[in-house]
Amino acid sequence: MNTEFRFGKKRFYDDQKFKRGFSKSGNFTLLEAELLSLYGETMKAINNGELLPENNQEQRFLLVCSQQLEASTKLEKVWLKYKTLTNARRRFHTLHSSHGNKSNPSEDEIFIHDE
Repeated sequence: MNTEFRFGKKRFYDDQKFKRGFSKSGNFTLLEAELLSLYGETMKAINNGELLPENNQEQRFLLVCSQQLEASTKLEKVWLKYKTLTNARRRFHTLHSSHGNKSNPSEDEIFIHDE
């Protein structure tokens, strides 16, 4: 991949949302996980306004983050995917029966939990 985008000074991790790492989360391909690890610190800093863009690719990335342009590069797409996953509330469904073992639970016994 030919890019002018700056590497982060250290590898990027998100231990709060992806405790086992990006590659083991099941949400990212190996390439996407590697791109996040290498460039994520820079992308996060530019996205948060902590770092100013130094070249055309970084300026374009800032415009994509502010939804002024559509994502077209792998870095832009993986960052938007990361942001979507970190901003979304995780949902899980459980079946609960308090009246013994029923094969068809009623609507009262199906719960949806938001984390």
